Amino acid sequence: MDNNLKISIIIPVYNERDSIISVIEEVLKQNVYEVIVVDDGSKDGTVEVLKNYYNPKVKIFFKSKNEGKGSAVRLGLKEVKGDVIIIQDADLEYDPEEYERLLIPIKKGKADVVYGSRFKGTTRVFYFWHYVGNKFLTLIANILYNSTLSDMETCYKVFKRECVEDLDLKSKGWGFDPEITAHFFKKGYRIVEVPISYYGRTYEEGKKIKWKHGFVVLWTILKCRFF
Repeated sequence: MDNNLKISIIIPVYNERDSIISVIEEVLKQNVYEVIVVDDGSKDGTVEVLKNYYNPKVKIFFKSKNEGKGSAVRLGLKEVKGDVIIIQDADLEYDPEEYERLLIPIKKGKADVVYGSRFKGTTRVFYFWHYVGNKFLTLIANILYNSTLSDMETCYKVFKRECVEDLDLKSKGWGFDPEITAHFFKKGYRIVEVPISYYGRTYEEGKKIKWKHGFVVLWTILKCRFF
């Protein structure tokens, strides 16, 4: 097993003043090489919190306006220097302590890409229609790419840097997940799913995704497959 891989974490953040530092600190407790935080035009004081934070392992970038998760991740991908990249949301719905489990298939040479599946692990009971929407969109992707993913929309996407070196992402917002998934399928990369725990937030606690974003995801799936 290759235990010498340098792990880069990309954290896109928008309006997470109360959680972002806790997330960064939890990530730093893991054996990571660097943490790249990209603020996507926050308006709630997140920018000021980040400007007052310093750690030599953490690089922080600020976008002047909010464009979406995809835009923030795209900026982060241009800055990574590690061997393997992990996408981390700016809250603790996902547990950084599970990085090692996610990395095992890559370290063993069994995978190029790993998805953390919320539907195979321990989860907080969350919104039924989110579950249905996610399952439907993942089903469409599986039909189009002859695959068996269980959770396309998971935050925890782990991949070798070489898997995205020729990637020209177009999506700025919620289309990021289906677009990068389509890229992995088209390139024939070995994708493995690993069970993860998930503690979803309510809207009162800061959850942002809404039903309308499902149409963006569906259109992106179709566009990446046929156009």
